[in-house]
Amino acid sequence: MLTLEELVFEQGDFRLAADWSAAPGRMVAVVGPSGAGKSTLLSLIAGFLAPTAGRVLWDDRDLAPLDPGARPLSIVFQDNNLFPHLTVAQNVGLGLSPGLKLDRAGWSRVDESLRRVGLDGLGARKPAALSGGQQSRVALARVLLRSRPLMLLDEPFAALGPALRAEMLDLVREVAAETGATVLMVTHDPRDAQRLGGETVLVAEGVAQPPEDTADLFAAPPKTLRAYLGEA
Repeated sequence: MLTLEELVFEQGDFRLAADWSAAPGRMVAVVGPSGAGKSTLLSLIAGFLAPTAGRVLWDDRDLAPLDPGARPLSIVFQDNNLFPHLTVAQNVGLGLSPGLKLDRAGWSRVDESLRRVGLDGLGARKPAALSGGQQSRVALARVLLRSRPLMLLDEPFAALGPALRAEMLDLVREVAAETGATVLMVTHDPRDAQRLGGETVLVAEGVAQPPEDTADLFAAPPKTLRAYLGEA
């Protein structure tokens, strides 16, 4: 279980607070106005930022002593974290070995992960030779291969069209179901949150609110969410 225990981050005039838990295997969308702190929340969990106060816990273990690479998570950004000079297979293989020191069994696992996300036979290509949707699949193949219990997604599909974005969200659910991962996904589109299902965290006015059932939240949105959605 992911627990944010009286977590506070302050930088200049910016402040973000969170005090809640996300149950194992849950799908959690993170929504809110630009600049509210959605990406900051993920960065605190990932270890790219240090909290001013409070703790980030995984299964009651304080993650503060762990560097980002040692934390039990995978993270995907909007650019999909792909290295342009490496092949698709090499980019995925980084999930097993940062130095790409893989034996035959390791490369077989890479191939299987690519097959699982619909990229069978494309391992020798460079990312630039792929479509935006295919690049997103490469990033998810690496997540699948790492099989970490927490998956953080920071608007990874924002540049994709609605149909392809919906397809990627469905694939996220499939990958999460296969690995048993808890998912936190930042999105600026409420339709993404609704398609992802599960729960939604609203980040607004300096607070990342506890996860609420997504359908219930959007059926009766609070004032801050109505303002974000442009509703009266």
